[in-house]
Amino acid sequence: MKPTLLASGITFALALASLPSLALAADASTSAVKDLDAVTVTAQLDQARNALSPDIGSSQYEITAEDIKNQPLGASTPLSQVLLQAPGVVQDSYGGVHVRGDHANLQYRINGVLLPESISGFGQTLDARTIKSIRLMDGALPAQFGERTAAVVDITTRSGSELGNGGSAGITAGSFGKVNPNASWWGSQGRWSWFMTGNYDQNDVGLENPTNTRKPLHDDTHQGKAFADLTYLVNENTRLSVFAGFANNRFQIPVNPGQTPQFGYLDTTTFDSSQLDETQRETTRFGMLVLQGTLGDTAYQVSAGQRYSDVAFNPDIAGDLVFSGVASQVRRSNRANTLQADFSTPLGQNHTLRYGVYGNYENATASNNSWVFPVDGDGNQASTTPLLIPDRNAFHASTAAVYVQDEWRIGDDWTVNYGLRGDRFKAFGRTEGQLSPRLGVVWNATDSTTVHAGYSRYFTPPASELIASSDIALYDGTTNQQPAIGNNTPLSERSDYYDLGVSQRIGEHLTLGLDAYDRRVDRLQDEGQFGAAYIYSTFNYRYGHIHGVEFSADYNNGPFSAYFNAAYNKAMGKQVITSQYNLDPDALVYVQDNWIHLDHDQKLTSSGGISYAFAGHNRIGANYVYGSGLRSDIEGVPNGGELPSYLQVNLSAGHDFNADSGHPLHVQLAVINALDRSYQLRDGGGIGVFAPQWGPRRGAYLSLQQDF
Repeated sequence: MKPTLLASGITFALALASLPSLALAADASTSAVKDLDAVTVTAQLDQARNALSPDIGSSQYEITAEDIKNQPLGASTPLSQVLLQAPGVVQDSYGGVHVRGDHANLQYRINGVLLPESISGFGQTLDARTIKSIRLMDGALPAQFGERTAAVVDITTRSGSELGNGGSAGITAGSFGKVNPNASWWGSQGRWSWFMTGNYDQNDVGLENPTNTRKPLHDDTHQGKAFADLTYLVNENTRLSVFAGFANNRFQIPVNPGQTPQFGYLDTTTFDSSQLDETQRETTRFGMLVLQGTLGDTAYQVSAGQRYSDVAFNPDIAGDLVFSGVASQVRRSNRANTLQADFSTPLGQNHTLRYGVYGNYENATASNNSWVFPVDGDGNQASTTPLLIPDRNAFHASTAAVYVQDEWRIGDDWTVNYGLRGDRFKAFGRTEGQLSPRLGVVWNATDSTTVHAGYSRYFTPPASELIASSDIALYDGTTNQQPAIGNNTPLSERSDYYDLGVSQRIGEHLTLGLDAYDRRVDRLQDEGQFGAAYIYSTFNYRYGHIHGVEFSADYNNGPFSAYFNAAYNKAMGKQVITSQYNLDPDALVYVQDNWIHLDHDQKLTSSGGISYAFAGHNRIGANYVYGSGLRSDIEGVPNGGELPSYLQVNLSAGHDFNADSGHPLHVQLAVINALDRSYQLRDGGGIGVFAPQWGPRRGAYLSLQQDF
């Protein structure tokens, strides 16, 4: 990351921290300003903000701060691991998750504001300590939601106006050299409220182990994250907020010992693969200014902001050349400027009109400095002296969207939400767009039974931060020569999504849910890791078909709570039509005429957990994640096989000391993968897969958290 960018981020964070005290002085000196009932006004404005986002026709699953607290690692749990406890969410390597058969395509919102996605990497940008609740929405989404539509991760952050004045500091430490200190500060005074949190994490298993050993080699990571939210109540109908965050993550790339050299380097043909020294760094920063409130009967929220992300991969030049014939120094950066406005206006007793606009303008750069060897006419290495080939490109991309929808309440039992969304995407000298109808219906069949159904037409532009329009002709006559076929610019995806589900409440404590979905896709987007750098790139299948079924059960009765999820999914693609040069020629030939499983397709997925509080302030808990296995190649069929199934069980026990003092000390012991089952997430085979990865081995962790 550029030093000036880091300095500006730190300066901004310090400025946020100083604003409340400055504002208090201003309020104290202005006696004409009448103090508001901040808690009441905040609750009313929260209610108005919630009215902006309907969920009619879609499927949704809520995870609260209490649910996160009950996880074995509590608030130290990475956000991706929190999401794994929702139905239909599949675990992948590098902290990735897949929802309902999509590779990524997740949309993150913070307090209703869409956060532009950052460049895909290993680290997490958002911290579970910021979360009051998560609403995971998928299926047939209303017209308000576009761009990334596999699922909407709708995060409501913790608020100083609700928490009062205080803070928390703590540390999680344990196996594999893990040390994770954290601190938070929140509060409110007069019209001001704030919430700030930050943490630092280091350990010896930053990425999944490429071998079946307990501890990987060369796998240290250092990660820092921070988030701040500052809010000012302008009056009883208006509030102004600014929130910002950053994540700085550094990774060593784990090594796979025992590899056989393939090329000579300066007359040297031997190299110990356990001594490879590859690294990757990732930086993400974002900031949003938000004006939210009501004008008469109309609720509104208007926001403007920016997100910057940067990923850089540094090779081991000598080692990478010896083993693969190419050593690539890769860097990608992307800066997105956004504007969003959402409105909600009631029309009579039975209709609510919602409408809004969204705009996103991106500047992206990509560079790839590659050391390669020259080859002769037969493709054999012609010299042991490498050549340096620089390749750099930059481009702009813009997205504009407008939507309108009407929520129509028909009697006491039926609600219909119908709308239309228009999207326009411009990049790489071409413009794409689509008008997308949406329809959602909810039927309250009985006091305990709710049925929902929906249809959505989706338009998904390619993730511009993943695109590098390299000139593959530069590598002709070298060990990195690519087949001169295909279009290296991904296309926008278009799909029809159908969703049907039912929720049944049994008694006061148990709720059951069943959902079925079917998605027919044109120009299906997928992502793969191509080449030595651990950075994803996008490509398209001509056709896609994804369908599945999800079941969920949630039980909550005082000190005891439990949940269980199970899902079946099938995700298929046919005919690769972009970035073909990245793929094996034999695989391309097969996919041209045959449907294949997507590499991230997992047939069966399940998660569940229990938590029990007893004897005052003691608690025990457990959760698990099960998968039938991601895809792998079998002879002649890309992604035709699947890896063995796996089960990871995690346990925890905790106690709150001085709980009645108002400033308790939380102590929790967690055991991750308590059964120490060794399982493989990836074997290095399959389209768009580069290296094998194994799941975590058993580890014990102690968390101490002091509230003040």
